[in-house]
Amino acid sequence: MLSTTTDPGFWCECWTRHLDDGQPPTLFGSYDARTEVEANNWVSTILRSISPALDTDTSEKAWERLYDHRVNTRRALLRRVPWTVSVTHARTLITWTVSPVTFLPLAHRHGAELPPCAYDFKPQAATAAGDGPHARWRP
Repeated sequence: MLSTTTDPGFWCECWTRHLDDGQPPTLFGSYDARTEVEANNWVSTILRSISPALDTDTSEKAWERLYDHRVNTRRALLRRVPWTVSVTHARTLITWTVSPVTFLPLAHRHGAELPPCAYDFKPQAATAAGDGPHARWRP
């Protein structure tokens, strides 16, 4: 049976863009958070994880964003307002976005006949660098 209830949540993405090559941004990872706390923690965990690898100025800006602006971030997410934070390191712009969304239920396929094309799908092989640009990060 198909559930008709929807769930509020947040769609979180991390984009990178090299500032010198003129190429469009690349989606590095995404995450579906069910609460504003979970969305905020996703961004915070990644910033804390990469902070030691950033140059000193960028690292300080990241920590300032994590601690000094945390209340404002939480307020924005509680109001379900989209939120973005960016840092630049070595001519690479890294941007995290958090957008409020409504998650729709998926119909299960138990006992349902799938169309023939469903069996033609072959999952994409994992890349050497991990699970590829659409990998989901779990803090």
